Amino acid sequence: MNRAEIQNALSALQTRPTKSLGQNFLQDEETAAWIVGQLDLSPTDHLVEVGPGLGALTEFAVPKCGSATLIEKDGRLAGYLQESFRDHPNVEILHQDALEYDLRELFPRGPAKVLGNLPYYVSSQVLLAFTAEPSPVGKLVFTLQKEMAERLSAKPSTKDYGAITLIVGRRWKVDYIRTIPGSAFLPAPNVESGVIALTPRDPAELPDCDARLFNRLVKEGFSQRRKMLRKMLAHHELDWSALCTALGIEETVRGEALSLRQWVDLTRYVEAAKDPETFNAKAQDVHGERFDVVDDENRVIAQASRHEVHTQKLRHRSVHIFVFNKRGDLFLQKRSRFKDANPGRWDSSAAGHVNAGADYLETAERELGEELGVSAPLTLIGTHPAGPKTGWEFVQIFRTEHDGPFHWPRAEIESGLFFPIPLLERWTAARPQDFSNSFLSSFQVWKESR
Repeated sequence: MNRAEIQNALSALQTRPTKSLGQNFLQDEETAAWIVGQLDLSPTDHLVEVGPGLGALTEFAVPKCGSATLIEKDGRLAGYLQESFRDHPNVEILHQDALEYDLRELFPRGPAKVLGNLPYYVSSQVLLAFTAEPSPVGKLVFTLQKEMAERLSAKPSTKDYGAITLIVGRRWKVDYIRTIPGSAFLPAPNVESGVIALTPRDPAELPDCDARLFNRLVKEGFSQRRKMLRKMLAHHELDWSALCTALGIEETVRGEALSLRQWVDLTRYVEAAKDPETFNAKAQDVHGERFDVVDDENRVIAQASRHEVHTQKLRHRSVHIFVFNKRGDLFLQKRSRFKDANPGRWDSSAAGHVNAGADYLETAERELGEELGVSAPLTLIGTHPAGPKTGWEFVQIFRTEHDGPFHWPRAEIESGLFFPIPLLERWTAARPQDFSNSFLSSFQVWKESR
């Protein structure tokens, strides 16, 4: 949209830009097209646009993507968008605050791409919401006040480097790609804007660490940024000299001097100091664990290692546990990339093999405690015979109710989240490749048992 079109639209709506909503409409069509181009949209992509306003970016984005969700807080503008895109059945307009949008809705649509010109007063909140883990987003391109864009892409020991730099940067690679003058907007703000692109980091780029502890330490370390980090983290009762030696830093260091990698290493050091047994836990021992091997009637005929069972496709036994909260949502875990089977896929709340000589119920109770850190009464809801879909496992499926919180071993589980059943039904139908085959089979058994 150009300046005249924006003025005509606002006049037709009998409205003016609302300062409290940070409304500054992009009037430079060349810049708008360039911003949309940074998202690399394709006909298979689902787009989410935060605060589309009058559609300056939207008009360039919609022809490039397969479908779009536009989230507009201003009811006047949401109505205008409804009319503007009435001939586009693949475009959904939501009149709501982007911070209230349920991001879980994006999982069935594959890794979504997100676009937005964010007002300063809400930019950090939107960023943290859309980049929180687990995220259904594959790429984000945001136009922000230049100050915020510089904070997100800042380097250590600079004035812009801070907690949000690290919290977002641990999972996302942030690139500052362009500065836009205030004159490109109507009304023109008194500050410049910056365009940033966020793409997921390669999981192997940084060592794994406890995300919640990382965020906590970073916030503490920057709560008074001019103080020495030793004083800011004193309540953790760490061996500070040993920590500094391990990280290769001075004992008088401030938080702003530590790189992202050093903050990750610091978090791992604190983890190891507080709970060495959990921290040192490894992914399953594929050669040491032994399972009962069974025949086609589920009768024990031999024993073998996990490695032998999986590589030779021998029949064995396992359990899956479905944990529901009080709302009836089902908790799913995302398997660690270190797992020998189905790495990175979504799976049942908890699951595990029945070890040699053990039974199904005691295994289910063990797995609930080991994988989620809770105990609760279990009810058998169904079984599934061994076959290719279950990885040659005879499966018993249990259910229970628990609202969390859950604590899982990162060697086993990357993340987890509760999902409404209708959403899961859409997701499993649209993208079965996101799930383990055993979960898909178990989910079908559960649905048939209702």
